[in-house]
Amino acid sequence: MDLSGKVAIVTGSGRGLGLAYAEELARNGAAVVINDVDEAAAHAAVAGIVAAGGRATAVVAPVGTAETARKLVAGAVEAFGRLDVLVTNAGILRDKVLWKMTDEDFDAVIDVHLRGTFTCVREAVLRFREQGGGGRIICIGSPAGQRGNFGQTNYSAAKAAIVGMVRTWALELQRAGITVNAVCPVAATAMTETIPFLAPHIESMKRGEPLPAVIRREVGMGTPEDAAGIVAFLASEAAAGITGQALSVGGDRLALWSHPQLTATAFHDGGWSADDIAGSWGEAFAGSVESVGEEFPAELVAK
Repeated sequence: MDLSGKVAIVTGSGRGLGLAYAEELARNGAAVVINDVDEAAAHAAVAGIVAAGGRATAVVAPVGTAETARKLVAGAVEAFGRLDVLVTNAGILRDKVLWKMTDEDFDAVIDVHLRGTFTCVREAVLRFREQGGGGRIICIGSPAGQRGNFGQTNYSAAKAAIVGMVRTWALELQRAGITVNAVCPVAATAMTETIPFLAPHIESMKRGEPLPAVIRREVGMGTPEDAAGIVAFLASEAAAGITGQALSVGGDRLALWSHPQLTATAFHDGGWSADDIAGSWGEAFAGSVESVGEEFPAELVAK
């Protein structure tokens, strides 16, 4: 991938997955705007990229508001003269089961993940359209948004909505040459350490031990660096024809998520009463009911 001359913003890139994305974009030649609320982490990320021969600058601000979105785009233009790529990675967790989740827990996650994605993409698109020549939007989703996850009402809702916005924006921006895609990564980070059967493997990885093949392939989880290549690819000219997609990446696995599809259909003259549905459900629909939550190898979950 040759991203020379490209300029990218990566939100939430002081550490973890965001930092891996920023480092990979820089390694392939892009100038990068690092964003984080942690000033020390943001400047350390910039220093690391510059020390490796890349170009980077920092914008320290909390993602969510239109003001921060404007600061990010202005920071890219002031430092590097243009903007070509936006990666919306910033996020927080406030995990609780439904009956314990407060309004504040819900609003905080929605504000950073969902509103922050919306405001940053809107501002980036304004710049892309002003410049001409298209652009790349890469929104970070999650398997939790595709299948749900226990204790993550707020996070799952935000991530599902992000993929919905990606599909809409892909339609709206296609004529302008702007591609919009979602990446749903699975990596050993603070967000996956809370999954009980994964925690021991993450601890082993921290000690320098390799993850077993069943984790890297069947679970599709690896390091943050394992999830970074798809971001550089989607930012490149090689991905110019790819838009409106949701991709899963982690460990040794790369996959495409399907769009929601009708999986079972039946017809009833005159419409469907409750009794009609009850009488037909077993034959027409029961065998097609979808599972909920992530499905992991039974031998891992049982341990």
